[in-house]
Amino acid sequence: MCSSQVWTEVRRAQEQRPCKWNSMAILPFILLLVNFYPANARKPNFVLFMADDLGIGEVGCYGNSTIRTPNIDRLAQEGVKLTQHITAASLCTPSRAAFLTGRYPVRTGMSGYHGYKVLLWTAVSGGLPKNETTFAKILQQQGYSTGIIGKWHLGVNCESRTDFCHHPLNHGFDYFFGLPMSLVNDCDVSRPSELYVFQEQMWFYAQLFITTVFTLVIITWLNLINIPWKIIFLGALFGTLFFLYFYIALGFQLYWNCILMRNFDVVEQPADLELKARQIVEEAKGFIIRNKERPFLLFVTFLHIHSPHSTSKAFRGRSKHDLYGDNIEEMDWMIGEILDVMKQEDLANDTLTYFASDHGAHLEGMKGSLHLRGSNGIYRGGKGMGGMEGGIRVPGIIRWPGVVPANTSVDSLTSLMDIFPTVIKLGGGTLPQDRIIDGKDLMPLVQGIVPKSEHDFMFHYCDEHLHAVRWQESSSNTTWKVHYMSPRFSPEGAGACHGFKVCACSGKQVLYHVPSLLFNLSNDPSEKYPLPSDCGLYRKVTEIIQQAVARHNSTLHPVPQQLFRLNNLWNPMLQPCCGTFPFCWCDKEKNT
Repeated sequence: MCSSQVWTEVRRAQEQRPCKWNSMAILPFILLLVNFYPANARKPNFVLFMADDLGIGEVGCYGNSTIRTPNIDRLAQEGVKLTQHITAASLCTPSRAAFLTGRYPVRTGMSGYHGYKVLLWTAVSGGLPKNETTFAKILQQQGYSTGIIGKWHLGVNCESRTDFCHHPLNHGFDYFFGLPMSLVNDCDVSRPSELYVFQEQMWFYAQLFITTVFTLVIITWLNLINIPWKIIFLGALFGTLFFLYFYIALGFQLYWNCILMRNFDVVEQPADLELKARQIVEEAKGFIIRNKERPFLLFVTFLHIHSPHSTSKAFRGRSKHDLYGDNIEEMDWMIGEILDVMKQEDLANDTLTYFASDHGAHLEGMKGSLHLRGSNGIYRGGKGMGGMEGGIRVPGIIRWPGVVPANTSVDSLTSLMDIFPTVIKLGGGTLPQDRIIDGKDLMPLVQGIVPKSEHDFMFHYCDEHLHAVRWQESSSNTTWKVHYMSPRFSPEGAGACHGFKVCACSGKQVLYHVPSLLFNLSNDPSEKYPLPSDCGLYRKVTEIIQQAVARHNSTLHPVPQQLFRLNNLWNPMLQPCCGTFPFCWCDKEKNT
């Protein structure tokens, strides 16, 4: 009997029975609930791992055979590997803001603006807005203990040195141990400075300024030109204060940005980076053990593998890729240590574990040394390159034994923003109804209950500029991607932006594609072969995507730009300090 005949007989039998509870009709829903919530009644724990600047081509389970990542690979073997896991931005600050809020950074003012791409100092007024809701805040309201250990990079203060308006503890976390800012080479005195270019420029302009003032003094003293001495004095005073400001801001980077905080207290200034791997591991273990009797959310946000690739002595020289590979292998060890304590405390089956990177590998930062060059696998581009695939496609793994299938993969579109609705729903919370949430619940997809992601389109920004859009076509499961603009590589196609720390998002350093470039990512994931713009398929796909862009744009509204100008300019009045400013240095941890 064919399937249609079977269901005809079932319906006929049901019509003949008196009206009563239909167990067959609700069976799928019962199974769904069983799959979502295992036999134990306790709410699940969440351990979220986020690497910094890790490329998708640097992990064993994504194809790397020269760097050892057995613990990350173990997560993939015991869980679901996401092969099309996309960040909302190719830089730290906007990507992390989107991760915590489930919203595109352009909605929150965290997208970057006019070349101001990330938060540049701890002592700035910009940061994750107070009116934004993180998943930690909602789970906190559901009785979860919430902690973040590692990198924050989403702001600290607004108006005073102690208001902590952007601090993790005012965004839903009960506990914070880590660096409020990102790393730069200047955080490690043994590494060459990343700011020397700016320091050299300031020294050049300072010399030019001194020469100009001296010349004006001589000309006025000789009565060659009548310039009031008051104007010369005021000009010299303001110029001196200007250069003194930048000298203090840039010259003391080690003390202003490279600091360690425990909750609201600065406990190490400057931070000893070599100790951080072990400290982060011990802090994560301690948090898990302290909170094992209640539901908890732990966000471990690694300093690895951001430059300067500070690696403890135990891991130096162990990899085939010098310090860069050593740093990755140390991070993998850290993950293993945290997974082991979860196993020892019998928490693994009660915990959803997630691993991802905030964006792709930084190509410009490693240029000039083959051994220190990051890898985004077959994908073109990298960190800071707008919509280029290598900057936004990252490793993504979800493990929850007994709830999500082991050793499987999902090729449908997923986003870092999806963690927001996923953990909130699993934790018993309610999604905010007063704002647009761009993330989608991952559980039906990773459990195999639905065959396709709820994402049809994804929008890829570089600062406030829309660089690219992807569309996963339902009928064919083909992923299309259109590029409206992209970085101008020098030399063209080299994979990095010559002469720049991070690629530009607009202006002369960007290629504007008219007509736009269209790629079939399903067949051409390296984005090498754009479809001819004169074919019918090109016109059909780009028209559908353009309609989606119009709908998306209609949902955007002006918001304060958190990373722009004065919001992102070093303000000594906002500088976190463990002493009396400017005498900010201490080691309250005593190197433990």
